[in-house]
Amino acid sequence: MRLRDTVRSTHGQDGAVALDLRAGQMFRMNLVGSRIVELLGAGRTEVEIANTVAAEFSVDRTVAASDIREFLAQLEGHHLLQDETETRPSR
Repeated sequence: MRLRDTVRSTHGQDGAVALDLRAGQMFRMNLVGSRIVELLGAGRTEVEIANTVAAEFSVDRTVAASDIREFLAQLEGHHLLQDETETRPSR
């Protein structure tokens, strides 16, 4: 999974903001959500993201994995994610 090409995000010390250019909607994320989006952008898998978040934020890996699944489901619900197998629009 990755952010859609129509989503732009900016990250700061308090979290992130993502703008869906297609829908004209803005989404705020806390620091953990920001980190998850950064890791998605780096091509990390859900398992790799859970391991990283658990280590960086000192949380149980099982809890991290569950919370990440829920967060990704919310992003999907807002149509901010696309599967890596989806083709990118030609430019």
